[in-house]
Amino acid sequence: MLDSKIPAGKLEDKWTEYKGHCKLVNPANKRKLEVIVIGTGLAGASAAAALGEQGYQVKAFCFQDSPRRAHSIAAQGGINAAKNYQNDGDSIFRLFYDTIKGGDYRAREANVHRLAEVSVNIIDQCVAQGVPFAREYGGLLNNRSFGGVQVKRTFYAAGQTGQQLLIGAYQALERQVALGNVKMYNRHEMQDVVMIDGKARGIIARNLINGQLERFFGHAVLLASGGYGNVFYLSTNAMGSNVTAAWRAHKKGAHFANPCFTQIHPTCIPVSGDHQSKLTLMSESLRNDGRIWVPKKENDTRKANEIPEDERDYYLERRYPAFGNLVPRDVASRAAKERCDAGFGVGTTRQAVYLDFKYNLINKYGKAEANKHGIQNPDTETLIRLGKEVVKEEYGNLFDMYEKITGENPYEVPMRIYPAVHYTMGGLWVDYDLMTSVKGLFCLGEANFSDHGANRLGASALMQGLADGYFVIPYTLGNYLADEIGVKPIPTTDRSFVDAETKVNERINRLMSIQGTQTVESFHKRLGKIMWEKCGMARNEQGLKEAIEEIKALREDFWKNVRIPGGIHEMNPELDKASRVADFLELGELMCRDALERNESCGGHFREESQTPDGEALRHDDQYMYVSAWKLNGENSWELEKEPLNYEVIKPTQRNYK
Repeated sequence: MLDSKIPAGKLEDKWTEYKGHCKLVNPANKRKLEVIVIGTGLAGASAAAALGEQGYQVKAFCFQDSPRRAHSIAAQGGINAAKNYQNDGDSIFRLFYDTIKGGDYRAREANVHRLAEVSVNIIDQCVAQGVPFAREYGGLLNNRSFGGVQVKRTFYAAGQTGQQLLIGAYQALERQVALGNVKMYNRHEMQDVVMIDGKARGIIARNLINGQLERFFGHAVLLASGGYGNVFYLSTNAMGSNVTAAWRAHKKGAHFANPCFTQIHPTCIPVSGDHQSKLTLMSESLRNDGRIWVPKKENDTRKANEIPEDERDYYLERRYPAFGNLVPRDVASRAAKERCDAGFGVGTTRQAVYLDFKYNLINKYGKAEANKHGIQNPDTETLIRLGKEVVKEEYGNLFDMYEKITGENPYEVPMRIYPAVHYTMGGLWVDYDLMTSVKGLFCLGEANFSDHGANRLGASALMQGLADGYFVIPYTLGNYLADEIGVKPIPTTDRSFVDAETKVNERINRLMSIQGTQTVESFHKRLGKIMWEKCGMARNEQGLKEAIEEIKALREDFWKNVRIPGGIHEMNPELDKASRVADFLELGELMCRDALERNESCGGHFREESQTPDGEALRHDDQYMYVSAWKLNGENSWELEKEPLNYEVIKPTQRNYK
């Protein structure tokens, strides 16, 4: 049975009590212990830096040429923290409540409350590192609004918050590299976990420059390898983002939890053709100052600026007056899909809606700036000019990005946006210590399932990654390693390392020996099409059953007909990609099985058979109030284990943003 190891006591005291009573490792013993960290995004870089600073001997791995290339760099809008600088009613409890509610009551209370507690420390840590958060005129840190909440708690650095936070974590990491506490392995990709006596004791990694397999020992292994959104092929993720590290851990016994919980982000640049290999995100922060609308008339072919105000349907403000354009991502995404499916979409594909900034350019920023400058009764042109200056300071890089991609100036015409795959709430199952069902194997950040339930609120990914790395794992890992100080480093000539490397080598040779006629890319595209159409924004029983069979057939075709050019013992990106796509072909089937088994709608998982009369997600708490944790029992054969979700503080109710 799965044991979540949630501490006893009051919810608000659990983390404090845990820290006060967990086992410790003294500084001299920390120097004897080796820790492997896979991934150098916010979770991995912060964990490696924090553990290196504590004195552990850390080996950090990334498949990119630099830790700075981690996909965390792409996060734009901000990071949540319950600082209540705005004095608008925020608190740790309200952040906790918003996160549980936003996740449609499918997250673990204890983990989420810890996240809310730790959030207030993250901002102080990052400011001390020099992260250039936006500030008000008087020098205080500024906040902006994000979806699913009614307070301003999102700290930001223009539209490049992820980049600035990652640079802060990277600096902390590189300091430990310079001190000799962290050994950095760039261009290395984890291929397998090495198990000795039932515990994770190392990894097999492939050197992506020369193709050689290498063995590494660790008293514990930490996975911080990100999410698996690229199973859909088109997503906002970097093209290299993959599930391989987590999936290989799954094959060694780690349960995979809630794989069907995928987040569709409502604010992306629409697909423009079959040539695309990824999609571009426009930050959710833009919904803070933009208004989303479609024409009231079906199949309206007029340009946006030709449609008068009284012929525009601000459908989010109409349907959800309490939250308006700041409803959570799953709600906003489904609403956009519904309008487009009903014939009100815009653009050449009719699969887009407008995000318009003109109203706030004039009324929110323009008028405020005019007042600052003492301009009485300014005309519209002056208001727009003054408003543009403010918007450029807050969102300028996002507007520039949009114009480069679409050729349209969003200061002059509304942006066109449409939902796209973005984040995955599912991942490896972990307990309160962030340890998987495999002893000694921990999982942090997006790679685990623990904090977001069925839908992540915007600006919470950066919060979770840094919370796990800086403030949680230093305690929970020490609690585990306190019992491992007598274990001497195991030489990588041990039989377990040799056997693990042999199996990895056999798999690589099998891939290279196929020599079929179809490219890796073609298989990935076909998988993505199946996943998007039948396990995407809406799912139903028939479609999911069809998808499972289609993925099985596609996987069989892959292992017969894929062609990988080049050789093994050299830099071969096609071989790297083939190995990752092979894992996606297995994960895709499990995602569809999980979606089929969960016959309810919650958060980003929308079963068409389970919805309210007005089209909202309809949960069935009496049947599905649990975490779906899948255990692999053989080749593509899974057993479902359930971790019950017991809400002691919050009473689950039908989500209402009206």
